[in-house]
Amino acid sequence: MKSWFLLICLFIIACLPSRAQLTVDHSGQRQLIGHQLERYTGVGNPAFSAILSSSDFQTLDNEVPNLGTSADAIWLRLPIKNSSDQDLDFLLEIAYPLLDEVELYSLSENGSYQSIKLGEHQNFSIRKYKVPNYVFDIHLPRQSERVFFLHIKSTEQIILPIYLSSKRLFVRTMNNDSLISGIYIGIVFIMAIYNLFLFFSVRERGYLYYVLYVLCAGITQMGIKGYSFQYLWPAWPYFATKGPIIFGCLSGLCALLFADSFLQLQKNAPRSRRIIIIFIVLFSIGIILALSNLAQPAFFVMQGVTGAGSLFVLYLSFRVMIGGYRPAKYFVYGWTILLLGSVVFLLKDYGILNYNNFTSNAVQIASVIEMALLSFGLAYGINILKQEKEASRLRELAISLENERLIREQNVVLEQKVNERTHELEESNASLQMTLTHLKEAQSQLVESEKMASLGQLTAGVAHEINNPINFVSSNVAPLKRDIGMILDTLDEIERIAFTPQLSDEEKQSRIKKFKDELDLDYLKTEIDFLLKGMHDGAHRTAEIVKSLRIFSRVDEDTLKYANINEGIASTLVILNSLISSTIEVEKKYGQLPMVECHAGKLNQVFLNIITNAIYAINKKFGASGGGKLWIETGIIEEQSSIYVKIADNGVGIPKNIQERIFEPFFTTKEVGEGTGLGMSIAYNTITKHHGKIIVESEIGAGTAFTLHIPIQQKN
Repeated sequence: MKSWFLLICLFIIACLPSRAQLTVDHSGQRQLIGHQLERYTGVGNPAFSAILSSSDFQTLDNEVPNLGTSADAIWLRLPIKNSSDQDLDFLLEIAYPLLDEVELYSLSENGSYQSIKLGEHQNFSIRKYKVPNYVFDIHLPRQSERVFFLHIKSTEQIILPIYLSSKRLFVRTMNNDSLISGIYIGIVFIMAIYNLFLFFSVRERGYLYYVLYVLCAGITQMGIKGYSFQYLWPAWPYFATKGPIIFGCLSGLCALLFADSFLQLQKNAPRSRRIIIIFIVLFSIGIILALSNLAQPAFFVMQGVTGAGSLFVLYLSFRVMIGGYRPAKYFVYGWTILLLGSVVFLLKDYGILNYNNFTSNAVQIASVIEMALLSFGLAYGINILKQEKEASRLRELAISLENERLIREQNVVLEQKVNERTHELEESNASLQMTLTHLKEAQSQLVESEKMASLGQLTAGVAHEINNPINFVSSNVAPLKRDIGMILDTLDEIERIAFTPQLSDEEKQSRIKKFKDELDLDYLKTEIDFLLKGMHDGAHRTAEIVKSLRIFSRVDEDTLKYANINEGIASTLVILNSLISSTIEVEKKYGQLPMVECHAGKLNQVFLNIITNAIYAINKKFGASGGGKLWIETGIIEEQSSIYVKIADNGVGIPKNIQERIFEPFFTTKEVGEGTGLGMSIAYNTITKHHGKIIVESEIGAGTAFTLHIPIQQKN
């Protein structure tokens, strides 16, 4: 507290006014001439012609007049008298770059007034004197008095440090000011680069917020001095008037973020963070207003929020420091010095303190000291963090040593328990192995059961299909045997009549004809042809069924061979013909397919399973009432070098919540005893082994479509 109080006293002593009387020196000395200015006090915003003849002017008593903010332009009159015997050339310098527009009216040689306009609405390059301040040439003839008029506009505060000096003194002053500002900018740059490297090293957010704050504060101070417009955006007048406001808001915003991180407010003052957020929102509003061409409201927001926020952050840091957080003292000292520098700068603007190099650069000097203290505070915080980590490491080491001792003591007990548990696990493992063996046997039996079920279905279908033509053949044997016997009897009778010598030829022919008429030999011949044709058709049908069975089974093909997929589907339909009742309409659309490299017998099993499920779904929906349809379509997918087989029905459909489970082993929606749940699982595995895929599309009540994609040629 004593150090803090002493620091404030030193600032006050250094800034007390010197009380020296300043006068206008026409010999070329650089002097403030603000007390010779006369301000127009009339109403409205008149033109220069009205100002020239107006007497509504009032003398300003301050050497550096502070005219506040004004929405209207301000007119000033400056009378200057040359009492020497020679013509004098001076420079009139307005050392306040933040004015938006300054226009000087001076009397020309022809007796009329001409104007020179400078301001931030123009590119910097058009200025005659490449300096941030507004500088005009003043020519005073010998033994004469000239009256100059100034027309000033500004969205910010209008402060008028006006100097009259020779060019030599002006250049010396500008060089000194540039040197001071250059040193300040260099320090800011060094601070930013150094702490940016520290941020990349330690990855502490506080360093990043500090770097952003330093850069924004530096650019803000450059803007106040006019160097931002001169060096950063000389060809962008739009940003020249708004840059100091925007970067002032950004500087305050980054300072709040840095204070939150540096002071660890989340832990040390959690409730105060809400107020910090309010200030951040207000600064953001100031930036938005500035970008929306509302520069004057943005300036008031920036000025008010900066003042209130600075005092609140100082109070907050002081409270955190009293609470025992040691790094906060650096923040308190640095922020106090910055506020003192700002107070000195403001007191200079309001004429309480003298306008000199120290008061003009008080904010920059205080800012450099504050940046250094904050940088020290960051380093001190990192050192404390390292110490805490070291202490924590030592505690963890002690804990680990204690844990090691406990572990050694427990190892003996654990080894005994492990041995006991190992013995139990070995017994359990043997039991589990036996159970696993039983499960594998059960699974094999279930798979075999599914195969037997398919085989039974296949056998039943084949038996049904073969039984019809065989019955047809067997039923024709007896009539054919009878007809052949009658023909043999006819031959015997004709032979007996032919070899009877007592009968004449006419009698023989008469008796033979009579016997043939009684026997109806023509009908007998027709009946024999019919019976033989029926037996031939039955035998041919039986041969076709056997051929389809051979095509379907492919029992002799364990390796990949090229097969006709359409032929396999047709053989499957022949086998399932007994299940496809007259109420189910089958629509087949076979494409021109190439020979496909595959396990034909296994693919036929897939077709059998899917078509069987389709017939089951159709019968479940329609029963014997009719209306069921089964679509089978094949074709080529050229871009995938594959063929597709689409089997669709208009049955009951598959609910969406179980569509993803239909390929799981043992999953079935059929009643108990109607299926094992392995048919679709086997189908999925078979298609997967052929490097194909199955696409399922189903809708409840509308039916289901299975689309199989099978490569024409298998990969090695």
